[in-house]
Amino acid sequence: MLITYSKKESYNIHVGRVLSSRPVLAEGFARNSSELPHPLLSFQLLSMDSDPPFHKAYKTFFDNASTTTATTNNNNNNKDNKDQEAIKVIFEECELPLIDLRRLELGDSEGEECKSEIARASQEWGFFQVVNHGISSELLQKMKSEQEKVFQQSFDKKSQEHKYLNFSAGTYRWGSPTATSLRQLSWSEAFHIPLNKIFASSAAGLDDLSSTMEQFATTVSSLALKLAEILAEKLGHKSTFFHENCLPSTCYLRMNRYPPCPIPSEVFGLMPHTDSDFLTILHQDQVGGLQLVKDDRWIAVKPNPEALIINIGDLFQAWSNNVYKSVQHRVVTNLQVERFSTAYFFCPSYETMIESCCEPSVYRKFSFGEYRHQVQEDVKQLGSKVGLPRFLV
Repeated sequence: MLITYSKKESYNIHVGRVLSSRPVLAEGFARNSSELPHPLLSFQLLSMDSDPPFHKAYKTFFDNASTTTATTNNNNNNKDNKDQEAIKVIFEECELPLIDLRRLELGDSEGEECKSEIARASQEWGFFQVVNHGISSELLQKMKSEQEKVFQQSFDKKSQEHKYLNFSAGTYRWGSPTATSLRQLSWSEAFHIPLNKIFASSAAGLDDLSSTMEQFATTVSSLALKLAEILAEKLGHKSTFFHENCLPSTCYLRMNRYPPCPIPSEVFGLMPHTDSDFLTILHQDQVGGLQLVKDDRWIAVKPNPEALIINIGDLFQAWSNNVYKSVQHRVVTNLQVERFSTAYFFCPSYETMIESCCEPSVYRKFSFGEYRHQVQEDVKQLGSKVGLPRFLV
C-alpha cells in the first residue's frame, strides 16, 4: 500500500513556489514494512542484465541492513533506525525560481531585471530553472532517446565501454567504490565524458549518440558561459576569466540513469553533495527525485518539461566570496521507475587558480586541481566530501 497526498495547498518561498505544505512521501514507501515480502529477494529476480550488479557487489551491506532492520523493528530508539529514517523524511515539493531567458533580448530594462533575477536566485537558492534557453525540445528528446539506448546495453558491454561503445576506458561508472555502508551507496550508473572526447567522436562520425551529444554540448556550453558572465557582471566584474579558463577540454557531460531500487527508504540514487565546478546545467525527465536544501530543510524539486535546471557549484561560491551559494542536493530512488538525467559541468583546467573576486576573502587561493584532489582524499578517508570548509582563510 502506497501513501499519496493531494496537492491543494500552496504558498510562496522567496521566488520559488511550494506546491504543497502537506507531507509528500517518496514513491514506493510502504505504510508498514510488514505488508511486503523482503524486497531484495523479489527484486533480484526482476533485474535486467543491463543493470549494474548492486546486489552482488554490495551483498555485505544488504545483509547487514536486513539484520539491522530485524533488530530495530524491536527497538524504536536505536540510532541506526533514526539514521535510516533520514531518507524517509517528509518533503515539500516546490518549483524552483523560473527565469525566461528570452527577456535578455527585450531591451535594457527587461534584460537587466532578468539578470538581477538570475543573481538573486543564485544567492537565495543556489538553484534556478530557465526556459527559452536556446536548446530545442527536439534536441533534448533526441538526447534522452540516445541516452536510453546506451544504458539498455548489457552491463558487460557498458563496463568495457572502450571496446563496445566508443567511449574511453573509465567513462562508465556505477555505485560508490569507497562506500562502507548502504548510506554511502549511490544507486545509479553514469557515463562521465570530457567534452573534447565528445567532439572528437562526433567528428569521426562514429554514431548517432556522439553526434547528438556534440549538438547538446555545444549549445549548453554557450548557455553556461552566458550565465557565468551574467553572474560575474552582477558582482561588478566584466571579466574574460570564464571564456579563457572554462574550455571544451576542461568541461564534462554526464549521462545518468537511476535504476528502480528495492529499498528506496535506505539507499540514495545520489548521495547528498555539492558540485565541484562553477555551474551545472541539468536536463532531467519527469520522474522526479532531485532534492535540495532550502532554509535548512530538504525539499523536492518538481520536474518542468520545458526547463533546464541550473545550480551554482563550489568554485562560484568561492569566486563570489560566498555571495552565490553552492547548496547540498541529492537524488532519491524509486521502487518502480527508472530515472534519466544529463548534467553539464562548467569547469576550468586543473591549473586554474580560484580566488575570491573581492576582499576580505573568505577562502584562501587554490587551484582547481588542488580542490579536486582534496575532495577525492576526503571521500576516500571519510566516506563523503568536505569541500569548501577545507579552504577557509
